Amino acid sequence: MAEITRIQPRASLAPAAVRRGALDEHLVSLADPHAYEAEQYRTLRHLVEQEHQSRGVSVVAVSSADVGDGKTTTAINLAGALAQATDRRVLLVDADLRRPAVASRLGLEPGRRGLAEAVFDASLDLTAVSQRYASFNLSVVPAGRFIGITYEALQSSRFGQLVAEARQHYDHVILDTPPMLPIADARIIGPYVDRFILVVGAHRTPRKLLGEALSLLPPDKVLGLIFNYDGHSPDRHRAYYGLESPEPPPPALGWGALARAVTGLVGGPGSWR
Repeated sequence: MAEITRIQPRASLAPAAVRRGALDEHLVSLADPHAYEAEQYRTLRHLVEQEHQSRGVSVVAVSSADVGDGKTTTAINLAGALAQATDRRVLLVDADLRRPAVASRLGLEPGRRGLAEAVFDASLDLTAVSQRYASFNLSVVPAGRFIGITYEALQSSRFGQLVAEARQHYDHVILDTPPMLPIADARIIGPYVDRFILVVGAHRTPRKLLGEALSLLPPDKVLGLIFNYDGHSPDRHRAYYGLESPEPPPPALGWGALARAVTGLVGGPGSWR
């Protein structure tokens, strides 16, 4: 199991596709790539790039044990960090068809077709439903408008075909998937992805829920864990690089995300319940 280091949370398609002022400020990899917080997501990027080079890992799903742990923020920031490389093609897919959030977080125009339309209309390829984010080598496939049973959509051969198409045209494919425990959607997606990253709320996710989530995945499918809202101040690291400390983020965001290898979970952080 590879280790992921500390991350500090906080994007542009063609200008006409982005609603002015609608970009979520916590998406530092896109909104402020030079920020200290964005640098921490580049640490996560480095791990994913290593796995890509050494093991051919291309499709990475970002999930969590339960809702509200920050999986979408992590998925978008990881995709944004990867897309800063000038020689890489990166695709971000909103595969959370029940509660899609990628488009709204990025400030994209609502109601545009996306993954749902491509699954049920074989004439639509990824090019037809993806949007290019300006200034970055990043394309985005929103969830689209979905009315139906998500289980049937995600377990369909058509979904697998779209993932295979993504592998052919992109170096890195990041999927924002539903949480592991409330529903089976993320588990259905499992056969089509190379690795999972699990985002854990450090002061809110019970140890039991994390254990249950990990038990649903083959160990070799888990790239690592992101411990979010861990309460560790980054001030001493900022001081080392001569960076000023920012204003404290909103209470709901908390300070930072600490990621460690799953092999280090036997004792677990003291903040776990």
